[in-house]
Amino acid sequence: MATLEYIHYTPHRPEVDAGEVKWLSDKAIRSVDRLPQIFWQSGEPFREVNVWALEMARNRDVKLRTVISAMEHLHKYANWLERVEPPVDWRHFPQSKAERVLVRYRGYLIDQRDADALKPSTTTARMSAVIRFYRFASGRNFISREAPKWQDKTVVLPYFDTAGFQRAMTRVTTDLSITNRARSGLRLEDGLLPLTQEHKLDLLEFAHHNVSPELYLMLMTGFFIGARLGTIISLRTTALDNAISDPALKGMWLVKAGPGTGISTKFDVHGALMIPNQLMAQLRAYVTSRRHLDRVTKAAAGDKTLVFLTRFSAPYKVTSVDREMVDLRRAGQAAGLKFLQKFKFHQTRATYGTWLMKLCLEVSSVKASIAFVKDAMFHKHEATTFNYVRFIEKTKESIAIEKVFAESFMGLSTRLNGKSDA
Repeated sequence: MATLEYIHYTPHRPEVDAGEVKWLSDKAIRSVDRLPQIFWQSGEPFREVNVWALEMARNRDVKLRTVISAMEHLHKYANWLERVEPPVDWRHFPQSKAERVLVRYRGYLIDQRDADALKPSTTTARMSAVIRFYRFASGRNFISREAPKWQDKTVVLPYFDTAGFQRAMTRVTTDLSITNRARSGLRLEDGLLPLTQEHKLDLLEFAHHNVSPELYLMLMTGFFIGARLGTIISLRTTALDNAISDPALKGMWLVKAGPGTGISTKFDVHGALMIPNQLMAQLRAYVTSRRHLDRVTKAAAGDKTLVFLTRFSAPYKVTSVDREMVDLRRAGQAAGLKFLQKFKFHQTRATYGTWLMKLCLEVSSVKASIAFVKDAMFHKHEATTFNYVRFIEKTKESIAIEKVFAESFMGLSTRLNGKSDA
């Protein structure tokens, strides 16, 4: 399969000296750290896509995370190209529409979406990224501009300006674009549902015995502080050391997160993570363990304060956690945990948010509950938080939600201790 790798790009320029061509570092052009590049299974680079990534990365108006996101979609496309039957080249655009490479890939994405293997938003974004690359490739003459790739069409979108007058704007789309059609039923962030209390305990019990201590602690952290994975893998030991006791909630610690703290948050939202005593004790025990200290010893200077380091003493990436999650789902299903078939790490966050909102609504008003949960979960918009209220009010599922953190920890502790005594 194709691979997605990251390189440090240092621009060079040719210079002729005494009849010999030398390549010198070009300081007029900025270098790019972690530039994503795609390589075919044969080891050959996907040159046209890699040039596209470089062009975007060198544009100061484009964030590197945007480049990485686009290349992750193109990586999936490259994987599909290498395994699709019958085989097809990425430049294959015959007169027969059904045989064109993009038409076939669009059909594949829709099938994946309908089979619930891909989220509708991911399906839309993936096809959009592929089309953007092909526009670039056509503009650079990597493929014929006359090739029948798609049909452009203009869409008129009405809107109201700040003065209340109706305006219209136009955008160009294609007949290959995939509409982001949300699945039926009320869902939470990223279209995911929370786990029941029983499933949560089953998962944590299984993970305690069958996955790495790092992944187990990440799952615990997701379930009991509701942080996104990007935040969890950027947790710092210094932040744990500087945590302060929450004056309003007994048994809770506050850890600052956001810009300037070294702990990443989506949309760079500032705030404080609420970490219960029991989880804080587990995290502090882990960071002082021989396993963690061995990894810290070999880590780069800037990574030594990370709570989670891989066995190579490198920072965890979302993709590396995703690989471990694949193994967890496979092993869990084999052990009879069928609910793990479609389990995503982000469901830990949906589970936490549902629990927290349920608890808040039992003791306070909707307005106060939304404000509290919004801060606790680092939501940028209240509308995202309000979905949890709607879910709790309208869902027909019976979701057993614990009253306090301690009860959930005690339930897990009873299971683990009971199994170890057996």
